[in-house]
Amino acid sequence: MTRTRTRGGLRGWGGVTGMAVACAVTASLTLLPLSHGGVGAFGGDVSGPGAAQAVQARAGNCTDPEASLPPSSGSGPNIEKIKRRGKLIAGVDQNSFSWGYRDPETRSLEGFDIDLVRAIAKDILGDPDAVIFRAIPTNQRIAALENDKVDVVVRTMTINCARLDQVSFSTAYFQAGQQVLAPKKSTITGFDTSLAGKRVCTAEGSTAYEALEKQSFGAVFKDPHDGTGADEDQLTVPNQLDCLVRLQLGEVDAIVTDNALAAGQAAQDPAVELKGDKPFTTEYYGVAAKLGANDLVARVNQVLVDYRSGGADSPWMVSYRKWLEAGLPGMKAPPAPKYRSN
Repeated sequence: MTRTRTRGGLRGWGGVTGMAVACAVTASLTLLPLSHGGVGAFGGDVSGPGAAQAVQARAGNCTDPEASLPPSSGSGPNIEKIKRRGKLIAGVDQNSFSWGYRDPETRSLEGFDIDLVRAIAKDILGDPDAVIFRAIPTNQRIAALENDKVDVVVRTMTINCARLDQVSFSTAYFQAGQQVLAPKKSTITGFDTSLAGKRVCTAEGSTAYEALEKQSFGAVFKDPHDGTGADEDQLTVPNQLDCLVRLQLGEVDAIVTDNALAAGQAAQDPAVELKGDKPFTTEYYGVAAKLGANDLVARVNQVLVDYRSGGADSPWMVSYRKWLEAGLPGMKAPPAPKYRSN
């Protein structure tokens, strides 16, 4: 593996990581089709008639955001639309190592999130390969659903009350938390006062940015023009992997992101590491669908029931051992599902 030295003293990437830099630049600019197929992939309303009724708990009265609709193997307008098209359109990442990334040798998408997308496609369409993958940056996940560009987003997306005003979520399929990623030689010790005066990068629209807004410990994490729509943000970027590129170039001192993503990035570059003994938040990833797409959410929840079943031999555990165990060891089971009572 060839390595080059970059400004800031951190080692560059080869193999998967070299691919990731190029993908990060592309994916951060636009909604990028990764594969094509299916009739009417962008036509019509994904939510279908009556979608505004009986939606998932909204932020205004939200007390348990992880509680989702009861599972169902039934159909509905959104399921039928996917069946007519013959393809599930899934918004994913293509540059998060072990979650959703393009293998540099096979050029195929792989990872924990990709396995779950294929399980959903197999349940609805009978074919795990009946998927149109669309790469979307962090800050376009919700917009992609609202604008009917995708049916689902499976992209390490945290369930929280604020987002329930914009999308509907499945039950949780993974537990993660925010943590600091920085060079091993850094004086930063975690999410604490060691961040004072340090330049910290986060993705726009991420829970990491929200965490820093609540408590920054004196870190510099806002660009001067944050919220103005201006381009060329240095600290707040469209796509989470852009932060790692900036860290490698010495343009920022640290990243705050999900520990699940940071573990994959640390595996890509041995010059960086997670700081602190454990995450400073507890967050759960869910499959996101358009607000009111209740038939699709209930169907995904049924897929997740089956995906979790089987103990150590469940599809969830098999995928975990393949993609995540090396960087996030010790997990014995997926998070238990929570369902709404009404």
